[in-house]
This record gives sequence, structure tokens and C-alpha cells, in this order.
Amino acid sequence: MLPVPEIRSLTPLVSRLAGTGSGLPERVVTNADLVADLAARGIETSDEWIVTRTGIRQRHLAEPGVGTTDLAERAARAALAAAGMGTDTIDLIIVATSTPDQVFPSTACSVQGRLGAAGAAAFDVQAACSGFVYALAIADALIRGGAHRRALIIGAEVYSRVLDWNDRGTCVLFGDGAGAVVLEAGSAPGILGCRMHADGARGDILSVAGRLNQGAAVGDPFLRMDGKAVFKLAVDVLESSAREVLALADMDPSRVDWLIPHQANVRILSATAKRLGLAAERVVVTVDRHGNTSAASVPLALDAALADGRVRPGQHLLLQGVGGGFTWGSVLLRT
Repeated sequence: MLPVPEIRSLTPLVSRLAGTGSGLPERVVTNADLVADLAARGIETSDEWIVTRTGIRQRHLAEPGVGTTDLAERAARAALAAAGMGTDTIDLIIVATSTPDQVFPSTACSVQGRLGAAGAAAFDVQAACSGFVYALAIADALIRGGAHRRALIIGAEVYSRVLDWNDRGTCVLFGDGAGAVVLEAGSAPGILGCRMHADGARGDILSVAGRLNQGAAVGDPFLRMDGKAVFKLAVDVLESSAREVLALADMDPSRVDWLIPHQANVRILSATAKRLGLAAERVVVTVDRHGNTSAASVPLALDAALADGRVRPGQHLLLQGVGGGFTWGSVLLRT
């Protein structure tokens, strides 16, 4: 006999945050460690040079044998524990990543298999550093529409595998890690608005252009970036995206308790906050200890701010992503 399908409520649903978690590699590489390693390769840099331009003081790097799926699983289990939920309650898994362990199956399917969440829909989202914000917006729409009730959204990256360690301009910026959140359907205030955008004509300013063909890497397999172009565009689109999503909720920027943007570098974070009229004290910053972890940076920062008590119930959070593609987006939520 076939199981009786669940009858969905006709009451409008809101997706609310139920739990968060992090999955960071054990290996911590300080600027001093990195400077020494680069010097051995004949590349000159310094702690002062890195901190002044980026705000980064350390990053976590995955050991050989530790992949994106491993970090994603760690973050997922931590988020489920924080939410007090079992894996059998999840009916949707979305993983945002640009550095999957394989072409397919998706990282989401691999995580689902490890968690034992059989039957849950599972797929990856590739929007580079905007990936988590994109995934959150997608999950919100699916929950609001009644198709799913509880979603696990993960941002996970091992960027150290796509870095050119002879390129001082990029190799000092990135780190590895994963962050996750659990969203569930409810009636209390949760996600208040989402917006996603892209401009494919700007794709060349930040990319990893290599690809697999007949079992071999074709093209440049390393991350390349025009830092000045990325900075200018990032600040512009983060401001416009913030104002767009705030308008959806009829909110002034002054009502935002915490700005939690993609942790690209501290100068972008500071410039965005200044344009929105937000004090630096209301920006969650983790780039100093994590580096740029791409799609993992926003959920890692959110989890850190919840863990240390800065984020409290009833507050308004503005989550933002911006990255290669060129992609960007914002999510406004109330805790």
C-alpha cells in the first residue's frame, strides 16, 4: 500500500532560522606562517601588507584528504544539533560551493548519504561567493510555497585547491571551511525578503576558467582576480542590493541590527557599512580569522555571531553575498 501524502496547510508559511553550525579544518595558518612559506618560494610579502589590504590575520586550510564534503558534513551536523533536530526531519538539502570534490554526484547528495537523510531533495548551487545567499533565497521560496518544511543549507569550500600559491595577490586571501543553517516552516517572523542578481558580462574579473576535458585539465585551473574591479563593483552592488531588500520590508537601514556580509576583505565591509550609514560596530567581521571562504563565509560569520551572543532573538540581520559570475544578493531576516 502506498503511503498517504502529507496534507499541506493553506496557511501562509514563513521560513525561520532554527540552527546554525560551522565546520573548519583543524589546521590554522597565520600570516607569519604564510609569509615564511612564500619566502621559501621567493615571493615577498609581510603580515603588515596582508593586514593593511585585507584585514586577514589567519585562515584555516584543509589537510590533504579533507574535502568539501567532509567540511560540509561537520557544519551540517553542528547546525542540526543546534536546532535539536534529527537528520530524518530534513526534506531539502542545498549546498553552495565552487569547489566540489567531484563533478557529480553533487556535494549535497554526498552529504545526504552521510547524514542518512534518504529521500530529501538534494542539489548544489554554484554562484561563487554569493552561493550561500542564493541557496538561502531558493530554500525560502520552496518553504514558503509549501513544497518543503525543513531545509539544510550549507556553504562549503576548499579554495586552497584552486589557488596559485605563486600569486601573492590571491593566495593570501582565501581559506577553507563550511557553515550551515537549518530553516524550517513556521508562522513567526523569519526571512523578510530576498533578492538575487548577476551580470555575466563581468565574469572575467573573478574566475577559475579551467575545465575537465577527456580526463585532463584544460585552460587555467587557478583562481584569477582583478582586485580593483572587484572592489568597486562589490561595494556598488552590495549597497544597491541592501536597499532593495530593505524596501521589500519597508525598513530603513537604521533598523538593521547586524550586517553580515560576505567576508571578502575588511575594506569592502567597511565601505558597504558606511554607505548604508551603519556603524562599524554593527558589522559582523570574521575575515580576520577565517580569510575569504567564499560561499562558506556568510554562514560561518552568522554562526560565530550567534555563538558569542551578539545576535539575539528579535533582531534584524542583513546577509549579503557578492562574487564571481558576477553575482550578488541579499537576505533580510528576523531572528
